[in-house]
Amino acid sequence: MKSLAGFNNDSTHDQRIYIKNRSLSNSELSSEASELSSVNDLRSFIESLPKLADLICYCLNPNHFHLLLRQIVDDGISKFMHKLSIGYTNYFNLKNARSGALFQGPFKAVQIDSEEHFFWVSAYVNGNAQIHGLVADASKYEWCSYPEYLGVTDSALCNKGIILNQYEDLEKFKKASEDCFRQMKERKDLQKYILD
Repeated sequence: MKSLAGFNNDSTHDQRIYIKNRSLSNSELSSEASELSSVNDLRSFIESLPKLADLICYCLNPNHFHLLLRQIVDDGISKFMHKLSIGYTNYFNLKNARSGALFQGPFKAVQIDSEEHFFWVSAYVNGNAQIHGLVADASKYEWCSYPEYLGVTDSALCNKGIILNQYEDLEKFKKASEDCFRQMKERKDLQKYILD
């Protein structure tokens, strides 16, 4: 989840490496990183940069992930997804002594064209682990934003206001979300009985 926050900005690889390691000499630094000699803390530096996209909600599953993003700058979602996929692949490959691609093909994106579509997608993403049977209760799945929406965790990755402001209180949001989760799971479960 650190990657969701850490790559959602215009920082460069050289900048992040320099601040984290301080091991490169000035002759090895790119022009972007050489301006950072006074920066002491990577987290503070990263948090001070403008975001590329608003993260509305997310779900990180064992073999795929879902993000609901709102673009802030031109080409922000593409830049963020590129940085996220390259950065996480590099981390995973280094950690597991492997090489090569980690994700199959480019990311898939769908533009949301209505308020109803937006709320359906947000419920689908928040409840994805429950809908697909990874957990019985999405509020207990630490790799999704639903616990953040309910205030169960201290995480502050998401711009929750865009969704929560549509409800009178948190209980109404929770009831509406859980109704959606149940309907989506029932629909998914029924699909296995449909013959093509």
